[in-house]
Amino acid sequence: MENKSNDIYGRSRVKNTDELDKYYSDLQSMDTGALWTVANDIEPWEPHTISAPMFWDYEKLRPYVLEAARLVTPGEAGRRVVYLQNKNRIKEKAAVGWLYAGVQITQPGEFTPAHRHVAAALRFIMEGSKGYTIVDGNKIDLEARDFVITPNGVWHEHGVAKDGETCIWMDGLDIPLANALEANDYGVLAEETGGQEEVVPRNYSPNRYSEAGVIPMDKKWDKPYSPMFRYPWKTTQKALQNMAKVSEPCEFDGYLMRYSNPLTGGHPMQTMGASMQMLPPKMHTKAHKHTGSFMFQVAMGKGAVIINGKRYDFKEKDMFCIPSWLYHEFVNTSETEELYLFNFNDLPTIEKLDYYQEKEHPEGHQKITS
Repeated sequence: MENKSNDIYGRSRVKNTDELDKYYSDLQSMDTGALWTVANDIEPWEPHTISAPMFWDYEKLRPYVLEAARLVTPGEAGRRVVYLQNKNRIKEKAAVGWLYAGVQITQPGEFTPAHRHVAAALRFIMEGSKGYTIVDGNKIDLEARDFVITPNGVWHEHGVAKDGETCIWMDGLDIPLANALEANDYGVLAEETGGQEEVVPRNYSPNRYSEAGVIPMDKKWDKPYSPMFRYPWKTTQKALQNMAKVSEPCEFDGYLMRYSNPLTGGHPMQTMGASMQMLPPKMHTKAHKHTGSFMFQVAMGKGAVIINGKRYDFKEKDMFCIPSWLYHEFVNTSETEELYLFNFNDLPTIEKLDYYQEKEHPEGHQKITS
């Protein structure tokens, strides 16, 4: 069995002395340092997360999201969003890891200014009717529980028809990652332009790529992201239910499907992925941990998640995050109804760098400590 004590050959074991303290001080004055003083911290035996598990009760948060609509306009705010803050990632404005999340509200007749940024973005629609997004000149209607992408660098804007209902959705972006790499930027269309010109028929993207297993052959798509900007809830739910008819659930995730680029089978965008999972009634998954940061929203149903020994009971539209390398397991507490969980994550980045690791809990389930 591997010895993971730091007091062994190969790890930093240098004892402090007055002479070494003077040496370290001299190095610091030259903006340098001795590696062995920090090596065990920056090269841990196992992956280590800075982020804390977090839980956001939507019922408690929703009144403040509605209040934002009274206090500021989309034109004043650019985007009217209440962002979700991980208590251990305050400087980065991250919800978990290098991922940002927020809850955006748009009222009937309103629209956000058209803008673009290096950071990739996605939406998961929570409530409302007759909302829409315009991505790269493609106007797309939105419905509850749809998954929508706005890839990095493309113009996009959002709105709600005058005869619609107030729309609220969860935003996900890799803003912290783009800022950490010192590569982010932001641009807006001039106010007098009135937004983007629609260059294709309404709902062009989701209609061209509307069915799994078939793709159009008349045009070549040369972008690094998915040409399917909206993934409808109805087809996602049906796919999971069909899978459940012929398959046994995974012991760690139930029935899990990730959203994909229909042309490549890969992730929809270069830095962020997303998935929907379904737990049958009464299912309690086994615990495991893996690298990668995950931001969840309860799409439908009720249940609980146990993260690092702490249990969080949730209901529809509640949100929580699972940081990298923390044990977690899920419970569907309903006797009769399916549980659906949406998540977005940084797996495309983790996988490209070959950083993915996974480990099962040795006892199958965690002991609940709080």
